[in-house]
Amino acid sequence: MGGERTVRKEEERRRSVFKRRAFILGGVQLGAFAFLASRLYKLQVEQGARYATLAEENRISARLIAPPRGRVLDRNGKTVAGNRLNWRVLLVAEQSADVNATLETFTRIVPLEAHERARIEREVRRRRRFVPVIVREFLTWEEMARIEVNAPDLPGISVDLGTTRLYPEAEHLAHIVGYVAPPAEADIGEDPLLELPGIRVGRAGVERAHDRVLRGRAGSVQLEVNAVGRVIRELDRREGIPGQDVQISVDSDLQRAIRGRIEEGTSVVLLDARNGEVLAMASQPSFDPSVFNTGVSGAQWRQWTASRSTPLINKATNGLYAPGSTFKMVVALAALEARVVTPGERVNCPGHMDLGESRFHCHNRNGHGGLDMRQGIKLSCDVYFYEMAKRLGIDRISAMARRFGLGVDLEIEIPGVRRGMSPTRAWREAQGRPWALGDTVIHGIGQGFYQFTPLSLATMAARLATGRAVQPHLTKLVGGRPVRGARAEDWPSLGIPDRDMRLVRDAMWAVVNEEGGTARIARLPAALGAQVAGKTGTTQVRRVTREQRERGFRVETMPREWRPHALFVAFAPHDNPLFAVSVVVEHGTSGSMAAAPLARDVLAEAFQRLRPGGPGTQRVAGG
Repeated sequence: MGGERTVRKEEERRRSVFKRRAFILGGVQLGAFAFLASRLYKLQVEQGARYATLAEENRISARLIAPPRGRVLDRNGKTVAGNRLNWRVLLVAEQSADVNATLETFTRIVPLEAHERARIEREVRRRRRFVPVIVREFLTWEEMARIEVNAPDLPGISVDLGTTRLYPEAEHLAHIVGYVAPPAEADIGEDPLLELPGIRVGRAGVERAHDRVLRGRAGSVQLEVNAVGRVIRELDRREGIPGQDVQISVDSDLQRAIRGRIEEGTSVVLLDARNGEVLAMASQPSFDPSVFNTGVSGAQWRQWTASRSTPLINKATNGLYAPGSTFKMVVALAALEARVVTPGERVNCPGHMDLGESRFHCHNRNGHGGLDMRQGIKLSCDVYFYEMAKRLGIDRISAMARRFGLGVDLEIEIPGVRRGMSPTRAWREAQGRPWALGDTVIHGIGQGFYQFTPLSLATMAARLATGRAVQPHLTKLVGGRPVRGARAEDWPSLGIPDRDMRLVRDAMWAVVNEEGGTARIARLPAALGAQVAGKTGTTQVRRVTREQRERGFRVETMPREWRPHALFVAFAPHDNPLFAVSVVVEHGTSGSMAAAPLARDVLAEAFQRLRPGGPGTQRVAGG
């Protein structure tokens, strides 16, 4: 009995232990299942979308697409700045565990120069890690093949098709169209689009003036990739909005023809006299703008900046020159407006004017005798205009100069155009120097402190032709929409009486078409059926002393860099002006011999190509 009772107790104890253990184990299992269930709920329900996105991102790579840059077209629709395809290599830093190792591997496949490697590393540090960085552009087929074969060993590296800027006219339109270059670090903060690989920003000319509308808006592409980041296929693409085309007023064929005629140190500006459109603007020497797109080498940059001929500077908009006798029409109009002279009043020219102990010479040493205003302009008598300047004073002369676009800001769409200098008495006194009567006299013939660009001289010629405040401009259309008027009536009147304007225009006609005029060489061929009205100018760059004059000094014996500049301004036809032109030939010695013949040739080209009713009937606005 006692033994059976003991056995039962032991059996009950064992069952109790088993139940406790089973209960504990069940509790542990239940807790584990509850924990797993809560984690599954959190992962699949609460964070399901997030992890689905992460999983998808392991398979899908989303990238922004740089939009194609808008084209720049000439007045006839010819592309003067366009795009061409460009195979390139991109690196996305966040897709590579070790960027340096990836670049080392890439260099063994396609060699990178030290400066290229430094540029890539700099851009990787500067940009966000998901933004692609260009490793190499303009790949050959062989390089592309080597990269694709070794793609598994190049995490973060991909081959992409982009565009690069193309300038078909090269140096012929470089100063007008300008160029593009990669954005600087300061640029990127203003527009996220500038972080995309291959994006370029305008750095000069029309490219810079219309950079915003030429850029466009970015697109996007989704690519399916494998575990090593190699692209399998394209899943979706949303093209960006291409940049808008910009059409300019320049005729590229005419521009090329003009540049074929000019030598180093020469500038030519041709305007539509009626509305200010720039038809051609040539400066020699020039440069190839495509070089800036791919990167300027140190040697090339040193060559450009060391050159005395300054090829990077557009002399038509940034070169400053004294206007010389081309300025005499402005002095004449100021004198008529101030009523210090009448058109028929005669002034005697003995070949010089004495003022105190100073003697101011006329270019005709024997003098012109008595002459009126028309003859003074026709013969370019310096003494006549010395006298007009004495009567006027510098402030009235400079005020009239500014009305003709001289020494003021012009509205042309090229950044950095220089305004020049039209001095006043107050300007001189602000420098701590008194204004002397001798200063006024020399300014009457366009010397002294006057400094104007060839563009402003062409503007003066257009305003003389029309009597209106014509502004030079380049842009005709942006995105197919006109941005300017095409009629002279769109510009306000200068407020100068017609009789005064007619007198000055007639005198300019006499300069070219009458016996004794200083620019008879500028007459157009009779077959063109048009006559030119113009004015020569010759400006000293080195003073000629009295002793040199007495010894019979001749300019032709001077070193070239000491010889005077040669200038000519004109409009044609004289009775119904279509074109206005200015020509400046540095150290050309004589306006009548160097600048006037070139202006004649430029106008002849313009009539043959652009004259209304001729082969280029539709090329000149309003024709």
